[in-house]
Amino acid sequence: MKIIVDAMGGDNAPREIVRGALRARKELGVDITLVGQKEAILACLDEDERVSAEIVDAREIVTMEDDPSTATRRKKDSSMAVALRMLKDGEGDAVVSAGSTGALLTGATLTVKRIHGIRRAALAPVLPAGEHGVMLIDCGANVECTAEYLLQFAYMGSFYAKKLMQIPKPRIGLLNVGTEDTKGGELQHQAFALLQKASEEGRIHFIGNVEGTGVFAGEADVVVTDGFTGNVLLKGTEGAIKYMMNSLKGVFYKSTKNKLAAAVLKNDLAEMKKSLDPNEVGGTALIGISRPVIKAHGSSNAESFFSAIRQAKQFADSGIIDDITANIDYMKLKTE
Repeated sequence: MKIIVDAMGGDNAPREIVRGALRARKELGVDITLVGQKEAILACLDEDERVSAEIVDAREIVTMEDDPSTATRRKKDSSMAVALRMLKDGEGDAVVSAGSTGALLTGATLTVKRIHGIRRAALAPVLPAGEHGVMLIDCGANVECTAEYLLQFAYMGSFYAKKLMQIPKPRIGLLNVGTEDTKGGELQHQAFALLQKASEEGRIHFIGNVEGTGVFAGEADVVVTDGFTGNVLLKGTEGAIKYMMNSLKGVFYKSTKNKLAAAVLKNDLAEMKKSLDPNEVGGTALIGISRPVIKAHGSSNAESFFSAIRQAKQFADSGIIDDITANIDYMKLKTE
């Protein structure tokens, strides 16, 4: 398997990106193509690595200041644009980039294309909750959604949870302001009806509405929502975790007695911190794109980017795209 890496995307590019990619080549047994400014990439390699590395020179860089909707079209020789074209042309099995989320999503949609029949691709991170985690779909790719989009998100999330989260019958929940069937606005009412129908037909396992508190209580395996609401939940959760960890650290350093308690709990605290660390997952799949594209964290270090490549390999091996394609007729409203 060959993974195409946007070596110039992210806050710590290219050094941390290259180091993570080389580790993935060694430990995961994947071939790696590094795309970006050749001299900058070579500067990150030792003599032996320079001989063995596969580098595709791309002179431009998509930055956070670039307009996401036009970045890959205007900067055709950017590392992101070149990587996506290579994926489209079959020169690799997946693309991983820590660059601009909006630019990657737009570029993947325009270059690699969505799976035929999928209305919108979605960002679907797996959050720490329960034994397997909980997938949140969408978390920012689609601020405005229709009920059909949410129906497709539910199907795509269900396939992902079965294949990658190893959940035989994923519970699908609709994020809402209450658990009662009548809660929410028109979008939630329409989506609820579609999800309920799909569940009655045995195509997904819809359990109804889920409140924000239920997301982390493990009430569902896949939580479906529009990108605006999902992004607010995601960012709010990240902020709460940071606040909690900083507050906990302050408590343990408050007195000698507390420091002794911290020493006793050191290993357990380390495990908890690890479970909440985004570096352990590494990135988010762009579900609905016709070939595997993984958005790594913008602040990725080598460890985080390694994890993103591992996720790309798992995604490419999973057959999720084939599952979505085979079931597309059930995921569309009969208006065509």
